[in-house]
Amino acid sequence: MKKIIQLAGISVTGLFLAVSSQSYAQQPAASLAELLNNVEQDRVAQSQEHREREQRFQQQANQQQQILDEVKSRIEQENSTNTSLTQQFDANQLTIAERREALRTARADLNELLGTIQGVAGDVRSIFENSLISAQYDGREEFLDSFIERVASDTEQVRIDEIERFWFFMQQELVESGKVVQYNDMVSLPSGEASERRITRIGSFNSISDGEYLSYSGAIGHLQVLPRQPAAEVLARATALENAGSGMFKVGIDPTGALGGSMMANLINFPTPAEQVRDNSGVIGFMIIGLGCIAVLIALIRSFILTIVAAKVNAQVKSDKANKNNPLGRVLLVAESNPNVDTETLELKLGEAILQETPSLERFLTLIKIISTIAPLMGLLGTVTGMIQVFQQITVYGAGDPTIMAGGISMALMTTVLGICAAIPAILMHSWVKSKADRIIHIMEEQATGIIARKAEASNKA
Repeated sequence: MKKIIQLAGISVTGLFLAVSSQSYAQQPAASLAELLNNVEQDRVAQSQEHREREQRFQQQANQQQQILDEVKSRIEQENSTNTSLTQQFDANQLTIAERREALRTARADLNELLGTIQGVAGDVRSIFENSLISAQYDGREEFLDSFIERVASDTEQVRIDEIERFWFFMQQELVESGKVVQYNDMVSLPSGEASERRITRIGSFNSISDGEYLSYSGAIGHLQVLPRQPAAEVLARATALENAGSGMFKVGIDPTGALGGSMMANLINFPTPAEQVRDNSGVIGFMIIGLGCIAVLIALIRSFILTIVAAKVNAQVKSDKANKNNPLGRVLLVAESNPNVDTETLELKLGEAILQETPSLERFLTLIKIISTIAPLMGLLGTVTGMIQVFQQITVYGAGDPTIMAGGISMALMTTVLGICAAIPAILMHSWVKSKADRIIHIMEEQATGIIARKAEASNKA
């Protein structure tokens, strides 16, 4: 019986040790009664803790319910306010529509007039935006913007004084376009700096300052010195006009474009021939230029040398004594060193002497001729390369934007031009130098033929 009680006690002890390990981990129970007492105390403590948790949970549930009730109340209030505002908005829309219709009816015939004024004001605004006169008179564009907005409004009525001011600006543009005036204003330099200058405005065509032509853009709001100026003669006349007090002067103006000055303002977009070669020729173009320069340089050197040789040959023709400092003299020395040979042998010796002198006279002529042939072929190579680049760009970007293909097309055309420009002078120089060499060779052959003829004549007499 005691063993059964001990086993039961051990089982109960293990069970309660798993539930409340904190209490039994400190000190083991001395008896079964004490163990039961500890279990009871722990149960009471847990029941008290559970009741406190339930109480806190209930309080939180009550608070959440209260918040939920408040949110629902606010939603109802907002819905009520929204309904009221919607009704008021609809009523206001009807009132606005009625009043707009009343305004439209009251304006009646003015609608067509105001529409015409609005269209004219828009056209004038586009003229004023880039007009040189706007550089002298500020604020015209801002007034036109507000004026157009008021004319187009359905709720505002344009005033008479505003229409009169608009008319004044149109007349001002018309009158000032026929004047040559001077005034002081800020001018932007190509370096980015700005300085105050004395400006001479020639109508609405061009503005000049310190002998330089200016351009104006409404987006920038002030005058700028053109990065690329016209010819020196045109600038000299512009300076004379600036320094003149009165009288008539010739001066260059640019009347192109809606207001004038468009072509001169776009001078920066037109590259010079040197810039076109630099930017569009590529490696092949520079190779062509190099070959052309080599051909011309060789031709000039050979021409100078042959000119000296021709002078010595001409002097030898007039002299009775053979000289070794020229090809003809060396050929004549061959004849003098063989006085007793027969005619046929002498002819062969003179021919051999002429053949020995010919390579030095025609030196580098073949190179010039080769360059004149290769240059157009290299230009054709550049053309093909440029067109390949164009087709690659079309494959990637499409053919919608021509500016994307402009680089390849420019390279194709520029290399062709360079090839032709290198070949033409090379061919001319080759022909020129070749004619000088041929003339010297012809003199040697003529003199050799004369010697052989005299030798043959002397042999026949003998």
